[in-house]
Amino acid sequence: MSHGPKLGGLASAVIHWRARRIDDPVARLRFLRRTLGDQSWFTMEPDGRSRRWLRERRRVVLWSAAVLLLAPAGQMGGRLAKLTEREPVLTVAPKPMERPVPPVWLAEQQAGFESWSNGLRVERRYEIANEPRSFQAYPLGKEAPGAGQAGKEPAGIVFHTTESHQADFDEDHVRRLQLIGEALLRYVQENRSYHYLVDRFGRVWRVVRESDAANHAGYSVWADDHRTFVNLNRSFLGISLEAQTQQEDGRSAATPAQVNALRLLTEMLRSKYTIPAINCVTHAQVSVNPSNLRIGYHTDWAAGFPFAEVGLPDNYSRPLAALWLFGFSYDAPLVNSTGAAYWRGLLLAEDQLRQNATAHGMPVAQWRSGLQSRYRAILKDLQKTNGASGPPGAAD
Repeated sequence: MSHGPKLGGLASAVIHWRARRIDDPVARLRFLRRTLGDQSWFTMEPDGRSRRWLRERRRVVLWSAAVLLLAPAGQMGGRLAKLTEREPVLTVAPKPMERPVPPVWLAEQQAGFESWSNGLRVERRYEIANEPRSFQAYPLGKEAPGAGQAGKEPAGIVFHTTESHQADFDEDHVRRLQLIGEALLRYVQENRSYHYLVDRFGRVWRVVRESDAANHAGYSVWADDHRTFVNLNRSFLGISLEAQTQQEDGRSAATPAQVNALRLLTEMLRSKYTIPAINCVTHAQVSVNPSNLRIGYHTDWAAGFPFAEVGLPDNYSRPLAALWLFGFSYDAPLVNSTGAAYWRGLLLAEDQLRQNATAHGMPVAQWRSGLQSRYRAILKDLQKTNGASGPPGAAD
């Protein structure tokens, strides 16, 4: 009598067995997305029992899978065929209910610091001015030169890591940690890299004033439910944690003190400027390279950003705007250097792009080309509007 895994385990095992034999990581992602649809395919690795069953009966499974995929018959064949024949569909999760942001007000202001009603303290000793903030936001789906709507108040937040040198975070290295942090603050100030820097002790430093632009996002794209933003230096605030995204020993990129400080800072800024949660995103989600029209030019916080701990919904589930609005693409190195959280937004955006092409009765390649032309026209118009200062800077 056979004691093989139940149907769900077998279907998952066969699909993942096939996926592991696709060398191209981008093609592998597309296969998984096509076969598993809106299931959580990135957490559906077959269990130990299914893997053992596959090893013991490899030939049987291969033969059975071929028969089921080519000529499905019976309950198992029908269900497995449905998985493998599904066309990509738009699977954007329903917009999560945003937790209301409590009012936060300034409690005390001195030359060197500020205190806020939620317990946030902002150090001001490195605070400087820069170019006054002004930007163009485009109506979603109607992005074109001249269609932008002027804005002056911050529309969102981009979260960064400094990717700077890291000393061991323990009591034996306090002085070294302080020296590294002070050198980093001077560098950030000189380059006007961020509006805020959160050091490893959880101290919040304002560098560029909120009323001004900072050189934090470079070439970048994001969209909320109503507006599209191109080059976020001017439209979004930049907050960076003194951290490295990729920790060789697997530790979190942020200290607990940093996460707590980031929560208070984000709460204050969202309350002050009525910033929606959808516009609180990571640098990896917005960064683009206009030279090759690929996403992910910078990959800080491509994984592991503590959205929940900071009081935000998981914005990794949002489709990447540059891909579906402006036809950007991606490559295997980006897929290999990121993870399942980032892939969700990537593949959802790809689905959206395909659906839009179909709705307009156009091949995907032709639709993508038109979107790319639209982006180039907007970029040219923005560079003309912003003067001869050259391409926008990116902090890291």
